[in-house]
Amino acid sequence: MLASRWRSLLAACLLACLGPCALAAECIVPAKPGGGMDASCKLLQRVMQEEGEPRSLKLSYLPGGIGAVAWSSVVSQRRGGPDTLVAFSGGSLLGLAQGKYGKAVPDDVRWVAGIGIDHGMIAVRSDAPWRNLKQLLQAIRRDPSAVTIGLSGTVGSQDWLKMALLGQRAGIVPRQFRFVALEGGGDSFAALQAGHVQVISGDASEAAYFMAEGKVRVLAVLSEQRLPGPLQAVPTAREQGYEVVWPIIRGFYMSPHVPEADYQRWVRYFDRMMADPVFLAQRSTSGLQPFAMTGSQLSQYINQTVTQYRKQSQELGLVR
Repeated sequence: MLASRWRSLLAACLLACLGPCALAAECIVPAKPGGGMDASCKLLQRVMQEEGEPRSLKLSYLPGGIGAVAWSSVVSQRRGGPDTLVAFSGGSLLGLAQGKYGKAVPDDVRWVAGIGIDHGMIAVRSDAPWRNLKQLLQAIRRDPSAVTIGLSGTVGSQDWLKMALLGQRAGIVPRQFRFVALEGGGDSFAALQAGHVQVISGDASEAAYFMAEGKVRVLAVLSEQRLPGPLQAVPTAREQGYEVVWPIIRGFYMSPHVPEADYQRWVRYFDRMMADPVFLAQRSTSGLQPFAMTGSQLSQYINQTVTQYRKQSQELGLVR
């Protein structure tokens, strides 16, 4: 009896000491709900639940500057502890490359895991007159002011670049486009549904849900080949005569102030998770293509990608 009481007391003490670390984690979405980075955190949340992970994962939304506000918050230690992850995408890396995060550099944070690859897409409402990418671009070329395009960010953002590159292939000068800057993919789809914009430049994983409900028509995916899953019937831009491919990495980083042991703990967790069939199934359902990279290897990849984006932006006259 006495031994049993001691075991119960010891268990209660351990729970009191380790509970906050072991049972709670946070995923910061640096955008409004409904976009690709929101989907990344929700994917992680579902996998943790299905795997029986003892930690719960709460989502916190910290929009602003296409990720700049969240970045600044964790770098300055206003947010982010040993169990706080921040979602990022290729748009985050492009913002770094173009100086939209101030003087920030990739090594200012700890890159934990890249969990999948998304791709760009161009979508319209399901009742729009355009049935394919060629029809849309021809309509814009005839009267650029008649078609309003919604996108995340402003001039130079990845959604802007997707349309700019397509426009170049169609003989349209990018400055002729009529753009509306929005905060994240969720806002873009909301604006499309409300009729505030006629077209959106966004990401394939974001479009899958709305397409399944019959709310949007995806005219093209910006991938090497057609994507499996919900968008498998959608032709690529290449198939339609426009040589534009735009892959988008999705993943997570942490505050630079997180202790090395906690950072490595999360790296090991993602290494295990991304080999689990539960994760592989959820990633596929979420519309992401295979990609799995963590720790120092991911950090090197991020640095190379930011350098590449900076060079592309310089060639387009977006940065000096």
